[in-house]
Amino acid sequence: MSRSLFFRRTLALVLTFVAIAGCRQDMHDAPSYDPLQQSQFFPDGAASRPLVANTVARGQLREDEHLYTGKVNGQTATEFPMPVTAEVMARGRERFNVYCSPCHGRTGEGNGMVVQRGFRAPPSYHEERLRNAPVGYFFDVMTNGFGAMQDYAAQVSVTDRWAIAAYIRALQLSRHATVADVPPDRRGDLDRPVDAAAPNEARPAQENR
Repeated sequence: MSRSLFFRRTLALVLTFVAIAGCRQDMHDAPSYDPLQQSQFFPDGAASRPLVANTVARGQLREDEHLYTGKVNGQTATEFPMPVTAEVMARGRERFNVYCSPCHGRTGEGNGMVVQRGFRAPPSYHEERLRNAPVGYFFDVMTNGFGAMQDYAAQVSVTDRWAIAAYIRALQLSRHATVADVPPDRRGDLDRPVDAAAPNEARPAQENR
């Protein structure tokens, strides 16, 4: 190989490496901006770009007003947006005992443990005003808060809020229920002794009577 050919090949390799290194460095030094930072690149002078028209964040399309707001045509809903099944009731009871009972008590009397320690007592679910309140009212209070009660939108999911509202309604109905309200095929359960092997399950049932 002649010296001139060797020199040309060596120079070509050096130039190639320089070009590659230059591109890679440009990528490393690409400009980045903090949210709402000023930028001279865009005509409006802002680095943050406006959302494309009609853009909706993933999981944030909330077209069902009834489900997500507890209202129908702007009015507080009087019905549930989904069937109230045994599974929904069980979930509502479990979530109620976790998030609501510390203030409202297991039976909704407003005498939860934090109230017994000096916290402001909430109203009883069994007072006439709340017994007559539509179910959407309870969902709205859990979503947005009311009075001394903070909202629980971050802690309790939408469907769980409805499940809790269903359980609250069951607590209210249980206070004034009669044998006639029990389905005929379940009335035999009223005389069945509580299973002593499951005290954790028996206690709420006894309290709700």
